[in-house]
Amino acid sequence: MKKSLLLTSIVLLILIMDQALKIWVKTHMNYGDFIPLLGFNWAQIHFVENQGMAFGLEFGGSYGKLALSLFRIVAVIFLIYFINNLLKNKAKFGLLLSFALILAGAIGNIIDSAFYGLIFSESPYHGGLATLFPETGGGYGTFLHGKVVDMFYFPLFRFDLPNWIPVWGGEEFLFFKPVFNLADAAISSGVITILLFQRSFFTEQNSTKIPNTNESKEPANPDQVNQ
Repeated sequence: MKKSLLLTSIVLLILIMDQALKIWVKTHMNYGDFIPLLGFNWAQIHFVENQGMAFGLEFGGSYGKLALSLFRIVAVIFLIYFINNLLKNKAKFGLLLSFALILAGAIGNIIDSAFYGLIFSESPYHGGLATLFPETGGGYGTFLHGKVVDMFYFPLFRFDLPNWIPVWGGEEFLFFKPVFNLADAAISSGVITILLFQRSFFTEQNSTKIPNTNESKEPANPDQVNQ
């Protein structure tokens, strides 16, 4: 199988899984609901939505949301172009796979931002399920102003910080607090894989030819050659 076809299949598979899970959560869970995974309290499906960046971070209100959505679209176009160049230059499959994961995650969250406001009704904070393609009232938002659905929550451990710690002393510390989705996980996996296992990529990109200072130089005066 050609590398390009394999990478395309991986991206499509991640997108299908990401969107299927988001649609199920959006239409089967009330906002804020928890479902333990395999009976563990530290591994949960927790339905929340965010207006901004990955892991529930926010970014500048309505105009910031629009700017972020447009930036994601530009980033996806660049990634497609960049991966195509890597394919032409016969890059290692591990590097290609890492960028494919980042591409899949970016597209996954773009779909939420671009279309979820148009095709879903609002998920009420006080209970009630959202409707896909609501017959009355339309969606809850406009194009590029949809909310990103998050669901993976891993509060592994929590404890109270010692009182002697400045600012945060006595407060509860929770690890891992952010709620994320499969698209976020794909992006993070791609970036971490590049940083840990594809460091030669950055070396190749930044390498420059160092001139040899020991090479003989032509004398300024030809008469010096025989002296």
